[in-house]
Amino acid sequence: MAGGRLRADVKRTSVLRRIPPSRLLRFVAAPGLEGYVCALQLSLESRPIVVEAVSGRAMTLVPGDIFLATAGYRESTRWVVGGISKRGLVPGNYYWVLTESGVVGELAGGTSRAKSHLGQAKFLGTVVGEDGRTVTIGQFAAAAADGSPDYGAPVFLIVGTSAEVGKTTSGLTILRTLLDNGHTNVVVLKATGTSGVTEIVTYRDYGAAQVFDCVDFGLPTTYPSNRKGIARVFDKALDTCLSTPADAVLIECGGDMLGANVPVFLERLKRRRPRAQVILAAADAIGALGATRMLRGLGLSVDLITGPCTDTLTLRRRTETLCKVPAINMARSDDLPD
Repeated sequence: MAGGRLRADVKRTSVLRRIPPSRLLRFVAAPGLEGYVCALQLSLESRPIVVEAVSGRAMTLVPGDIFLATAGYRESTRWVVGGISKRGLVPGNYYWVLTESGVVGELAGGTSRAKSHLGQAKFLGTVVGEDGRTVTIGQFAAAAADGSPDYGAPVFLIVGTSAEVGKTTSGLTILRTLLDNGHTNVVVLKATGTSGVTEIVTYRDYGAAQVFDCVDFGLPTTYPSNRKGIARVFDKALDTCLSTPADAVLIECGGDMLGANVPVFLERLKRRRPRAQVILAAADAIGALGATRMLRGLGLSVDLITGPCTDTLTLRRRTETLCKVPAINMARSDDLPD
């Protein structure tokens, strides 16, 4: 089977962060399925694009560069949508870099806000180890916490009505508040959406003891919606986080509340923590009202609302009046309680 050797310093995208570089030395011309480590070459007709390296830094790929990524799916409401067919990526065909973290597939649609990672690359083949086995991110997932008891730490859940409504900003503010109030060991889970090192290291910089996302449990993203077996992945993530000795567990659901299998995650979480503290980030008061009603239907009560729906005093009061829930702007320090 045709293939080739890879340079030891081959560029690697962040979705492969858990895989030792020593395992990434050779590729064969075989189909690339979700989670497989894939060798690609940026099209000679492409402009340079910027992706996220395993270190979290912005890494530029220039036309002709060979780099490593993985096949997968994305269903963004603001950026791009794409995925792979059942046969996966086909050697010799061209595909699109769908995420900064290095998820590659067929482009179904984009927007004028498409980011600088969007570019075409030729799929060369899948990476194999010295034993000839295909290397996948699932082989390096976190060990299962089978049989480990639930430590009982309180859970703080952040959900949002869309992308870019301040979920991570809220998460960092809550993290610092917990630490300032004596919670010395806080575990963070980015439960849904697209993987990324930048947010992980930001949470660590702000004091989180451990931070996990979907890559730690074997998936490059939690798309597509309604995917089979996603409940098992979420259960593994919850088992790992809730069995870790911690003072609190902070969970951020990436994307919006209807995508990335967020409803499935919320159902799995409710079985474990029916009284989790819920923080909602919303773009406007009407969105906040719809989200609080949806969460109530899932058996979850919103404890606090934040996001752009609190950017002005008028919006904040309107949000509180409609939703009957306290609202604060976590992006402004003067709006936070002492």
